[in-house]
Amino acid sequence: MLFNSIEFAVFLPIAFIIYWFVIGKSLRVQNLFLLVISYIFYGWWDWRFLILIVFSSFVDYFVSLAVASQQDKLKRKLLMLISLVTNLGLLGYFKYCNFFITSFINAFTLLGQPLQASTINIILPVGISFYTFQTLSYSIDVYNRKLEPTPNLIAFLSFVTYFPQLVAGPIERAANLLPQFHQKRKFQYIEAVNGLQQILWGLFKKIVIADNCAQFANDIFTNYASYHGSTLLLGGVLFAFQIYGDFSGYSDVAIGTSRLFGIKLMRNFAFPYFSRDIAEFWRRWHISLSTWFRDYVYIPLGGSKGNQWFKVRNTFIIFLLSGFWHGANWTFLVWGLINVCYFLPLLLLKQNRNNVDIIAQGKLIPTVRELVQVSVTFFMTVIAWIFFRAENIQHAFSYLNHMFSSSLFSIPDVLPKKILLLLILFLLVEWLQRDKEHALQLSHISIPRPVRWVMYYTIAFMIFWLGGLQQQFIYFQF
Repeated sequence: MLFNSIEFAVFLPIAFIIYWFVIGKSLRVQNLFLLVISYIFYGWWDWRFLILIVFSSFVDYFVSLAVASQQDKLKRKLLMLISLVTNLGLLGYFKYCNFFITSFINAFTLLGQPLQASTINIILPVGISFYTFQTLSYSIDVYNRKLEPTPNLIAFLSFVTYFPQLVAGPIERAANLLPQFHQKRKFQYIEAVNGLQQILWGLFKKIVIADNCAQFANDIFTNYASYHGSTLLLGGVLFAFQIYGDFSGYSDVAIGTSRLFGIKLMRNFAFPYFSRDIAEFWRRWHISLSTWFRDYVYIPLGGSKGNQWFKVRNTFIIFLLSGFWHGANWTFLVWGLINVCYFLPLLLLKQNRNNVDIIAQGKLIPTVRELVQVSVTFFMTVIAWIFFRAENIQHAFSYLNHMFSSSLFSIPDVLPKKILLLLILFLLVEWLQRDKEHALQLSHISIPRPVRWVMYYTIAFMIFWLGGLQQQFIYFQF
């Protein structure tokens, strides 16, 4: 079920009304209801996906209980290995099996020994990368004795399958989300209003910004050979806003929806295109994944401790893993490699923590230095996004070759004035609200109620007026 669909527009208010006003205040019943509607939400794509997520959930539930009660180190490791092999094995089969088969065939072909083999017709379960990492964090925390396993099966299953963030994050930690299924929840009007505001802005980002940018970005990337370099640069910029509006829009709807049910999810985006360097960008982009790799890969490997070689090695590992997590394509690995090359100079020069505050905090206009830093950082991310968007490595390099030509400084062949005007308006609103959790968080501003409602209806009107065909979220493929 898509957030930007009629089905969800019907599903959400019905679930909300039943949750708060029909089933009562029993925590157990609330959790059971959330579990049922989460299974309905997830099974809407294909009921067979439910078999996989239920199996994975039960493995982690029983393994974690056994790990917590076991004192023998070897047996604890073997139990943890069961969880790792099950989760990563399922993820590897459904997401990477064909990638390795194809790479294996190509490698032998290059060596002059072509193989007669074919790929497997595998349907990738929606959200498998997200819920796999979420359950893994639970098992790892229990194994490291940072978390006590829950004996409450309904609460655990609700934590794994919680529908707002199930298919595209944020990737929640058990320490944050699971305890909320053990606490009584009461309806809070202010939180519900904040949630609706965030949902509205998330839909605006997805339907108005991302989907409209996608129309032009897709055409430019597909027909890049017939366009000037300036148009290709514009295509890269439009894709940058497409993926930001698409993914952060999903996160806003997910977090806002969760607020309606009295459950708080972690923040996943913090206005990343206002970053002054790549290190700051990665603290603000897909925060739940970045911090997951930091806590469960980077720090266990030694983090930034030790000599320079260890720092470089550990940084390479997490960025390459981040690229590989996104999909079975060499373009994602190169995207990760590009970002590690951006990040390493800051780390080695100990400048990766230079910009931890909000840009131009307390000011309306940034300094010239800050403006240059933001522009350079954004340009660097656009170059990396070209590899992320390209169909394959050859496509990416050919695209860049055509872009960095004498026609780079010409007038673009395609100049979507309506989209550019929308982007300027969008950036202005996000800039003014850059110190808030989301751009429509207005509780701190004394705005008359009629004016607020005019704003809400204007945004809603733009969503219906400028929204095209219902488009799937980009990160559903990951």
